[in-house]
Amino acid sequence: MIKGLTRGCTKLVQKFLPDAFLFSILLSAIVFILGIVVTGQTPLGMIIHWGNGFWNLLAFSMQMVLVVVLGGVVANAPVVLRLIKRLAKIPKTPAQAVILVTFASGIAVMIQWGFGLVFAAVIAREVAKEVKKADFPLLIAAGYSTFMLSVLTSSMVMKAASNPEELLMQTGNVVTEVLPIATTAYHPCTLMALGLMFVTLPFINARMHPSEAETRPLDPALFPEQTEPAALDKTGMSPAQRFENSRLVAILTFVCGVVYIFWYFVIAKKSMAIDMMNFMLFMVGILLHGTPMAFIKAVGNSIKSGSGILIQFPFYAGIMGMMTGLNANGVSLAAVISQGFVSIANTKTMPIFTFLSAALVNMFVPSAGGQWAVQAPVMFPAAKALGTDYAITTIAMTWGDTWTNMIQPFWALPALGIAGLGVRDIMGYCVVVLIWTGIIILASLLLWSYVFL
Repeated sequence: MIKGLTRGCTKLVQKFLPDAFLFSILLSAIVFILGIVVTGQTPLGMIIHWGNGFWNLLAFSMQMVLVVVLGGVVANAPVVLRLIKRLAKIPKTPAQAVILVTFASGIAVMIQWGFGLVFAAVIAREVAKEVKKADFPLLIAAGYSTFMLSVLTSSMVMKAASNPEELLMQTGNVVTEVLPIATTAYHPCTLMALGLMFVTLPFINARMHPSEAETRPLDPALFPEQTEPAALDKTGMSPAQRFENSRLVAILTFVCGVVYIFWYFVIAKKSMAIDMMNFMLFMVGILLHGTPMAFIKAVGNSIKSGSGILIQFPFYAGIMGMMTGLNANGVSLAAVISQGFVSIANTKTMPIFTFLSAALVNMFVPSAGGQWAVQAPVMFPAAKALGTDYAITTIAMTWGDTWTNMIQPFWALPALGIAGLGVRDIMGYCVVVLIWTGIIILASLLLWSYVFL
C-alpha cells in the first residue's frame, strides 16, 4: 500500500509541482490575490508590501547560506569524510541504506536542525555511492524527513522560553512568564510523538523504495571521489605562502574560537542559536582542513550549494511582507487566516485549530521566527479567552510550522543544493511522510488536550 501511495504521489508531484524557484513565485501570486480579496487591499498596496518585505530576510539568508556552505566544509573535511564513509559501508541493501540515513539524520537534527539538514544530505550522498541500487532521491528525502524532529530546537520554543518582557510584547500582552522548554518541547506528549516518529520513519521510508526498474541511483560523475591532499611541501614557498599554509594559524584561530564558545555557553549561559552554530562550524572547519588556504579552497568548492537560497529567500521575504502587511483597518492576511481558525475553536479543540492554522500559514511564511511574529499576537489572546494552556498553544504552533515543511521546499533547499537535485525529485516521498506524521501529531495534541489538561 505504501509503495502504491508513494508511486501515485511521486507521479503527481513530477507532473504538477514546478521548480522550487517558480513555486515561490506561484505562492507570491496566490498571496497577492488573497490579500486583495480577503483584506480588501489594492493591487498597488500589495505590491508595496511585497517590495517592502523583499529584502527583510537578508540576514537570515546569509545565516542559511553559511549553514550550507560551512556544513559542507566540515562534512567534506578529510577526517569527517572518513567517518561518514565508514558509516556508509554498513548497509548492504537499498532498504538498509534508507534506514541508516534516516536514523543518523534524525540524531543529527535533534542535536541541531541546521547541522542535521547538511549532515543528512552528505551521508545520503555517501551511502548512495556505496549502495549502488539505492534510490538517491529517496535517500535525500529520507534524510530531510527527519526535519520533523527539529521541534526540540525550534526557534518558537526558544522564543517562548526566553526574555519575559519580549514574550509579553510578542503575545499581545498575554503571556507574563516564560514557558520553559520542559513544558513545551520536552512535554511527555511531545516526546512521545518525537519518539514514535524517530522509530517509525526509517521503516516507513524504507517501504517507499521503488522497484529496481524505477530506481534512480546516484550518478557517480556528479560527485567524483575526493582524494586526501598530499603532504604539503613548503620548500621554496615565500613568507606569504608559508603564512597561508600555516597549521599554527589554523590552530590559534580555533583556540580563540573555543575560548569564546566556552564564554558563550558556560559564563554567559546563552543557548544555541544559528549564529553560534555557524561560528562553531567555522572554527571546526578551519581546524579540520589544517591551514587557512585549504579552508578557503573547501569553501570555494561548497559555496555553489547555497545558490538556491540566494535567489529564493527574497521572494519568501516578499510573501511574508504581503502576509503581514496591514490594510486600512490594521488587519493582515495572516491575522485573518489565524482568526478564522480560532473562531470555530473551543478550549479542547483550540490546539488542533492552532496546529492547522500554523500549518497553512507556514506554506507562505516558512520561517519559525517569522511565523511566531505573525501568529503569536493572535493565538495567545485567543488561548487566554478560551482557557487553553499556553504551553500546548506554543507546541501546536511549532508542530504546524514544522509539519508542512514536508511539502514546502523552503527548508529542503540546503539538502537539494548539496545533492544536486530538484524539489520534484523528493516531494513525492515527502507527501507520504506528511500523512504519517500528521496522524502522530494530531494524536499527541488530542492526548495532551483530553488527558494531560
